[in-house]
Amino acid sequence: MKKIVTVLGARPQFVKAAVLSRVIRQHQQIEEVIVHTGQHFDSNMSAIFFKEMEIPKPNYQLAINNLGHGAMTGKMLEEIEVILLKEKPEAVLVYGDTNSTIAGSLAAKKLHIKVVHIEAGLRSFNMQMPEEVNRILTDRISDLLCCPTDTAIENLTKEGFDNLPIRIEKCGDIMKDAVEYYGKTSSEKSTIINE
Repeated sequence: MKKIVTVLGARPQFVKAAVLSRVIRQHQQIEEVIVHTGQHFDSNMSAIFFKEMEIPKPNYQLAINNLGHGAMTGKMLEEIEVILLKEKPEAVLVYGDTNSTIAGSLAAKKLHIKVVHIEAGLRSFNMQMPEEVNRILTDRISDLLCCPTDTAIENLTKEGFDNLPIRIEKCGDIMKDAVEYYGKTSSEKSTIINE
């Protein structure tokens, strides 16, 4: 059985993980181990998503939050490395552009574990944003870049990724997948309109 470690920690990543974790669970030859860094920890920013979107309970809860960027990323990197040494996955899956994303990517790459980046190639072109730094660095050290759009692929091409040993795939927008799936589910379950 193949093992994937998914690293997440922020609200948008929970929504994305709900989509992909559901697909992974359908493949019995793949085991997913979920690491929740705790970047978003409040019940309304975390637990409610796992419950409502039926995301499997994280295998590891790191509870790392309320620190500066460097301290948070460093602590995540340190703790994720310990988990990866224990779990020995074939790949680490990261989403988006948070501190959890870059920490998971760096921990994996330094241990020679393949990195899969969902929502690769997205750019704000504002290097003052910590998220822009995270997404650029994560793309550069990943092995598989899952891009949502042609524009994301064009961004990577302009940055010279065609000359790197990195696989680039256009996979579509995972947030669109979430809207379509959970929109249908919510219209069947929700009572908010009637209320």
